[in-house]
Amino acid sequence: MGAVARYLTWAGTGLAALGAATAAYNLVTLRTLPRGVAGVIEPVTVCVPARDEAARLPALIADLRAQVGVPRLSVLILDDASTDGTYDAALDAIADDERFTVLRSAAHPAPGWTGKAAACARLAARADAAALVFVDADVRLAPHAIAAAVTELRRRGAGLVSAWPIQIAVSTSERLVQPLLAWSWASTLPVGPANHSLRPSTVVACGQFLAVDAEAYRAGGGHAAVAASATEDLDLARAIRRAGHRTALVTAGPAASTRMYTSTTELTDGYTRWLWSAYGGRLDTGAAIATLAALAYWLPPLAAILGRGRTRRAGALGYLAAVTSRLTARTIETRRPPTTPDLTAALAHPLSVAHYLTLWARSHYRHRTNRLHWKQRPLVTPQDQIAHHA
Repeated sequence: MGAVARYLTWAGTGLAALGAATAAYNLVTLRTLPRGVAGVIEPVTVCVPARDEAARLPALIADLRAQVGVPRLSVLILDDASTDGTYDAALDAIADDERFTVLRSAAHPAPGWTGKAAACARLAARADAAALVFVDADVRLAPHAIAAAVTELRRRGAGLVSAWPIQIAVSTSERLVQPLLAWSWASTLPVGPANHSLRPSTVVACGQFLAVDAEAYRAGGGHAAVAASATEDLDLARAIRRAGHRTALVTAGPAASTRMYTSTTELTDGYTRWLWSAYGGRLDTGAAIATLAALAYWLPPLAAILGRGRTRRAGALGYLAAVTSRLTARTIETRRPPTTPDLTAALAHPLSVAHYLTLWARSHYRHRTNRLHWKQRPLVTPQDQIAHHA
């Protein structure tokens, strides 16, 4: 390899090493939801949007019925025009538990709204508690999860706390892609300082499990302020920060887990529906990020294989740093040592980055040609977004 290749290899290795160092910092400093909490006295309303979730919603309902430390708990579930018997499955799982209310919507969201934002807005409008907890139907909760999330919200004096669930990955495609969610922020953002900031650009949030102060939610405009967003969780947190309230990311640890997608097709469609919005939805910014990703996570392993002398050693070091950052991010998420499948997936990190970039390109193409769908619904078009923000 020539001088330019050597320079680029060292540059890529430096970027990968910086990612590993950032992940190590987050491993040491990032909080996890506590297991032992005294309990929450205030009223808490859990909001569950559910569309075509008949297979997964009953398990979440069972988890919510088993919650401890929240004596004034109420649960609102919205069957969002499901086609698979979600409403009846919810009623059967609830039995005679009077804390639960199931709402039903037969209508599709209005122009300018995504389905989830519209469902969450309707649920929040029915809630009268000071603390709201938004939970996706595919999340599984330990008995202390709701009390721990609200306790963390109040302990921090924040407007929103995102409790990051463990992302369960089973198939090969899941193991390649799903760990990138946590890795993407764990290796790039010192979360501790970000949690004390009001800068919208440093927000990290996951809509699978959010604890929100009701007053801060209303001050930020609620889900109406992010009606057209493909990533309503991130944009809701940004809106709350703009309203003057801090938001924070913690890991849920054993308190919450989820398997987002159960097939390669579902995973591909799931990421395609929103990845276009990454990096502000800009192709040029996304292309720059892709270039940096190639520099940090493709060039070093290639140099380790094809290079010689110092270049080969630099490439091996960069590849090792990438694998280390991936394993560290997984440990941050799970709060346990990496497993053999975690190690195998981390060793395939260059393939993971390639798969992610392919999904990003596919998402942009589908978005620009108005071909994005999710759960038998067309997603918000660019024209709808312009109309909503006008």
